[in-house]
Amino acid sequence: MPKLTIDGTEITVEDGLTVLQACELAGKEIPRFCYHERLAIAGNCRMCLVEMEKSPKPIASCAMTASEGMVIHTNTPKVKKAREGVMEFLLVNHPLDCPICDQGGECDLQDQAFKYGRPTNRFHENKRSIPDKYMGPLIKTHMTRCIQCTRCIRFATDVAGIEEMGAVGRGEHMEVTTYVESALTSELSGNMIDICPVGALTSKPYAFKARSWELRSTESVDVMDATGCNIRVDARGLEVMRILPKLNEDINEEWISDKTRFVCDGLKYQRLDRPYIRKNGKLVESSWDEALALVASKLQEFKGEEMGAIAGTLVDIESMAALKSLMNRLGSHNLDANQFGYKFDISKRENYLFNTGIAGLEDVDLCLLIGANPREAAPVLNARIGRLQRSGHMHVARIGEVDDQTYKIEELGNSAKIIDEITKGKHAFCARLKDAKKPIVIIGDGVYSRADGLALQAAIREMADEYGMEWNLLHNHASMVGSLDLGFCPSLGLDPRASGDEENSPDPRIAAKLSPRKTLNTQQMASGAVKLLYLLGADEIDIDPSVFVIYQGHHGDRGANRADVILPGYAYTEKDGTYVNMEGLAQKGRKAVDGPGQARDDVGIIEGISEVMKSCHPRVGGDPGSNKHAKGDNINNDLVKLDPRLRGDDKSGEVDKIPITKVHHNFYMTDPISRASPTMAKCTEARAKPNAPGL
Repeated sequence: MPKLTIDGTEITVEDGLTVLQACELAGKEIPRFCYHERLAIAGNCRMCLVEMEKSPKPIASCAMTASEGMVIHTNTPKVKKAREGVMEFLLVNHPLDCPICDQGGECDLQDQAFKYGRPTNRFHENKRSIPDKYMGPLIKTHMTRCIQCTRCIRFATDVAGIEEMGAVGRGEHMEVTTYVESALTSELSGNMIDICPVGALTSKPYAFKARSWELRSTESVDVMDATGCNIRVDARGLEVMRILPKLNEDINEEWISDKTRFVCDGLKYQRLDRPYIRKNGKLVESSWDEALALVASKLQEFKGEEMGAIAGTLVDIESMAALKSLMNRLGSHNLDANQFGYKFDISKRENYLFNTGIAGLEDVDLCLLIGANPREAAPVLNARIGRLQRSGHMHVARIGEVDDQTYKIEELGNSAKIIDEITKGKHAFCARLKDAKKPIVIIGDGVYSRADGLALQAAIREMADEYGMEWNLLHNHASMVGSLDLGFCPSLGLDPRASGDEENSPDPRIAAKLSPRKTLNTQQMASGAVKLLYLLGADEIDIDPSVFVIYQGHHGDRGANRADVILPGYAYTEKDGTYVNMEGLAQKGRKAVDGPGQARDDVGIIEGISEVMKSCHPRVGGDPGSNKHAKGDNINNDLVKLDPRLRGDDKSGEVDKIPITKVHHNFYMTDPISRASPTMAKCTEARAKPNAPGL
């Protein structure tokens, strides 16, 4: 470990650190534009110049490795003059349009020019102008502001894994551009806006909407996928203006997907802001009292086994727990949050978790993807895998359909027979598995969406056990793991005649009366096996016309159009709620704005139904919101001890001979919020027609 002296202070640093990093460890601030902690070193801007003894001229601290005996000075007249000179050159062609620039107030160039620049500029020549580039519906370009730091180019190559950007020309004629002027295809392209140190790349949907000092920031959790990215929601008044990433090294580092970042405009459109009741075949506005009274009367009208509840992909733990408590007290155990018919073995929690953990991928040296498409299911997770593969730390192989995951993959084929061959040691890939120190397998929806999904998972489990591979299930939806933890799923549950109090009773005489009974899944309930269906933000379902539908949600999507009663709820930015990500980590989302119109909190709506029913339905008893999970208390990795009566389903069937393929879906439109977003609609159109307008 080298020992060096920085401004008179001796410091010891790890091998391989740069002088800039050593200075920061010593508490010294070094200005920079091109350097970024997560990107390859370029050494373009020279703003990080420092003075080193025995060196005839200042050195670029970002590109110089710290070594034994160095003596560094960061604040001498020579360094000050050098930085002022660099800043002068950077501003030669800059348009100085700060008052109308969206980056104003958050601009590194603005801040550092104020702190390190000269009060005057000696250059009076005409400034050059560069035409703006088309990069799709998300990024607005002002390339005359570009200082050629190349951060965006390195991000596209090193993090996103899409080599679509580069620099053409030399010297003053150099331009940063896409190689072919078309929309960027990366699902992470919006992060270029964050890392651009000037206003060359700004957010097109957010352009000229607000200034940073006008916004109120709230730390929260993303629900657009199952990764659980940490985010910052910036709002003004009742409107969410933008969503930015919040640093979390263990989950999303400092990146988020484009859907997470730009979906916020969908919160303004097609919102449910008042109750509705279907009368004479049409939905008409109603009061809350009338709507809750109708719901209460319908819940009393049917027996427990004639009712069911389905939760959607964006629902928080507290809302599902409250609804489960209410339905159980009414004698119904027909609960499901799996609208898509995925086959999960829920007999053990580790069967449906991403057990390695997102941060745990850093120690993995071999990753086998089976029917998984992490690029669309979890773009931020995919970026981490890509970084590890490109750096040589991880080898990635795949059984399934060939597609572009943005990194090199060893293709083993798409036949399910390959799994059996590897298990029996008859495949060439076995040698690599035996040599791996920490191999893992990632199973995606190409496996668990198949009719033989459970049998195929059992075969994969046998292979994984044979080679000591850690088991990881790649989920697509934010509510899935939490619903399975809560037991909000089909099960060999209790006799519907038993009340919720009896279910938790320690009295063995009561327990003896409880008989296992197979409950219904989404497909069975939707096809008419129940007479009343309570949809909690569930939209991707075709429901039999004979079923009475209560829809509680925030957008006028398919579920609301089919409903007989609509109870308007809050979106994820309008309430506090807990979400469990794919690795089983429970995180708290925070309220950033108030909901629209007469909409209410989801738990509050269910409590309201319970209040109406208390006087006329003895089964309802207590308040569903009093449940410890509904209140959000003690929710952690051990959210719920799985009931041993939960169904593991039959895994003994035979694996079909059909190839393992990926499930095709539109990445930009997977839930009610994204389907209501004009920006996501533009992204869908741009993916279909990527060329720039007019080309």
